[in-house]
Amino acid sequence: MVINFLRLIFKAWRSLNTSTNFTSGCFLFLCDNKKDAGQSMKSIAQADDAMIRVTGLVKRYGDFLAVDNISFTVRCGEIFAFLGPNGAGKTTTIKMLTTLLKPSSGQVLLNGFDPIREQDAARRSFGIVFQESSLDNELTARENMVFHAVLYNIPKSIREKRIKMLLELVQLWDRKNEQVKKFSGGMKRRLEIARGLLHLPKIFFLDEPTLGLDPQTRNLLWEYIRELNKKERITVFFTTHIMEEAERAADRVAIIDHGKIIAQGSPQELTEQTGTASLEEAFLALTGKALREEVSGGNSRIPRGRHHR
Repeated sequence: MVINFLRLIFKAWRSLNTSTNFTSGCFLFLCDNKKDAGQSMKSIAQADDAMIRVTGLVKRYGDFLAVDNISFTVRCGEIFAFLGPNGAGKTTTIKMLTTLLKPSSGQVLLNGFDPIREQDAARRSFGIVFQESSLDNELTARENMVFHAVLYNIPKSIREKRIKMLLELVQLWDRKNEQVKKFSGGMKRRLEIARGLLHLPKIFFLDEPTLGLDPQTRNLLWEYIRELNKKERITVFFTTHIMEEAERAADRVAIIDHGKIIAQGSPQELTEQTGTASLEEAFLALTGKALREEVSGGNSRIPRGRHHR
């Protein structure tokens, strides 16, 4: 597997150069070695300062439309929540936004770059925290960070300073030399957030970032995210099933159901539109209360005996 191959490279390289360590985590976003990760990006042409622009996006699997002609924009520096029931099209959309899946039709622009035609530039524009951990548990926190820096060609002159700053931010600097396999779930999540921000991305994708974490750890993670959003004006795009979390954190929300975006606006606007008292109540008013079951292909269905409201 790729992770084992990279670990072999790591061990061979470390034996030759013990003064610098790097890890085999997060190999997805390998950049062109000839390009400096700190190079200036081309400016966004859109007058409305859109950092993410999606127009008529479609993903079709045979006769099934997983994503059905959706359009939305996310402004620079905005915290944007992308919500929906199980199988609504969230994961498929995120995969298309992050170059993991090719759309059937439509257009995506990330920081002004087309993920299909300008894949490397688009990938350098964003960081991502997946639902499932992508850290290398056999290596230390610092090694995971250093390898990510190597993949993105972050110059040595700023690499260590950036790693120290981010690990201090997520309160892991004192644990930097411990193997990740000894970390709790919350510590791993904090490390993934630090790693995803290491290359100074313009956009930060978070797919269920607080899944399985206790309330204290969830609040701490969102403190980090909000602080970085404010200080560095990073655009944040996240999914969650915790409506209270989205209501507190998001500037704007889009709700997707059966592959279509059915509502967009601030949490307050959505509650006003639906005549409800909370975002959770607005979400249920828009998507219904019937349970959803995911089936193969990413779509969802309503169990027998249940009816969509």
